[in-house]
Amino acid sequence: MNILIVEDEKRLADALSHILLEQKYMVDVVYDGAEGLDYALSEIYDCIILDIMLPSINGFDVCLELRRKKITTPVLMLTAKDTISDKVRGLDAGADDYMTKPFSPEELLARLRVLTRRRGEVILDEIKYGDITLHLDQSKLSCDKSLKNIHLNFKECELLKMFLAKPDVIISKQDIITKIWGYDSDAGDNNVEAYVSFLRKKLAFVESSVEIISAKKLGYKLTSKV
Repeated sequence: MNILIVEDEKRLADALSHILLEQKYMVDVVYDGAEGLDYALSEIYDCIILDIMLPSINGFDVCLELRRKKITTPVLMLTAKDTISDKVRGLDAGADDYMTKPFSPEELLARLRVLTRRRGEVILDEIKYGDITLHLDQSKLSCDKSLKNIHLNFKECELLKMFLAKPDVIISKQDIITKIWGYDSDAGDNNVEAYVSFLRKKLAFVESSVEIISAKKLGYKLTSKV
């Protein structure tokens, strides 16, 4: 999952980032409400952890603006404000859940899992397409036809999962960079081309009929000969 943290307490933001990175989540951290809104409007995140007391724009107004623009990304408000009126205001602004500081990492992770499930992104053990299966719990690619399998590293797995979510649809290099490397990444087209090449070799190794096709100047799409 790709998580955005909008929190002006840098020590807390860094601690949250560390917790999520340990769980293999992708994380972007910003310390300002206006910047957080810009990041959130990209719609690349699976969930947003949003503080209330922020520079530039407070968390209530950030959430209100997201919902006004029809951005449905789940929002977990994390704040020191624990009065009923503040909780009601946060939920009325469009937040999906509310946690007060201090918090336990275990509860935070559990709430994130619930929020992403509510959005319909149920955690699956495997994804099938054509003659391949991506085993998410083992980061392994297998082919039903040849019975061969091969391990994928984290980014290979995330990239293949992205293709499998939209088979036969062209995905631009920029969308891949933003989703796999992050909104503020220095990654470029060469990084995408390298990982597409890695995946092609692994698809060939398992003797799959599934291919990653290049669409000139547009991007790539996953397709099956079967």
